[in-house]
Amino acid sequence: MAKAEHNADARVLVGIDVSKHRHEVLIAVPGKTRRRRLTITNTLEDFYRLIALLGDYHLPVRIGFEATGNYHRALMYRLGMAGFDVKLVSSVALARTREALHNSWDKNDPKDAQVILHMLQIGATQVFLDPLHAGINDIQELSKTHEIVSKAKTELWHRILGHYLPLYFPEAGRFQRSSRSDWFLAFLEMFPSPHLITAMDKDDFVAAAWAVVGKKVSKAALISDIYETARSSVGLPVAADSDALRMFRMVLAEGRSLIRQRNEIESRAVELLSDHPHYQLLTSVPGIGPINALTILAEA
Repeated sequence: MAKAEHNADARVLVGIDVSKHRHEVLIAVPGKTRRRRLTITNTLEDFYRLIALLGDYHLPVRIGFEATGNYHRALMYRLGMAGFDVKLVSSVALARTREALHNSWDKNDPKDAQVILHMLQIGATQVFLDPLHAGINDIQELSKTHEIVSKAKTELWHRILGHYLPLYFPEAGRFQRSSRSDWFLAFLEMFPSPHLITAMDKDDFVAAAWAVVGKKVSKAALISDIYETARSSVGLPVAADSDALRMFRMVLAEGRSLIRQRNEIESRAVELLSDHPHYQLLTSVPGIGPINALTILAEA
């Protein structure tokens, strides 16, 4: 049988509805009215099976998909590396188009693949830039991890201010100036209760706290103020070896760990991007520091 002839613009269109364990695929081949439908699992074997099937058409292939968490990344990376033209479909546009085509808010996988294929046909797609293929995966992971660590630190800090300090050392909050500073958490880790401070004489306390407080202006005055504050504290008189203070110290240690992680990410971001021309341009703008520049480069 003779092969069907196609015009120069002919291409295979593929709509893929992505999910965690399997992906619904709908294929439209030029010259054929019937579309091919198949389901592939999220396995390397099925990825290569789909790539081989699409390659057998010997035509350019354009693939559309809706970003779904991170479940699309592995499949789209391999489809892109196979030489196929991969297009992103906006989730909002997909929902509106589904409603317009089917007059329904109903959502199911086979129908979504059909709507994605329709959007490919009318050109209602966006550019997809695969981070690993484009060489920005490390930048994105630095940015995302910094956001995760920052959120965790903020949540933990609120827990300290809203729970532990009101119980055990309510007056200590006024000595803290910045949530980025490690010295305050280190101090509380050593003295989580004012009763541990007042159990010492003032000179011994000053000697013990001196290295923990760090390089502070008027350090002697600050430490003296903390000691006098501890003497009149309303904090609960829990025992030094109590589980309550053990839990408090555990949370403080977690907070210090998050500060170290954040500082490590920020240092790595500067090291990685210091010679990047766009990074240099961004950080020349007043108000844009290393992390803001990192986020812009990761998301733009």
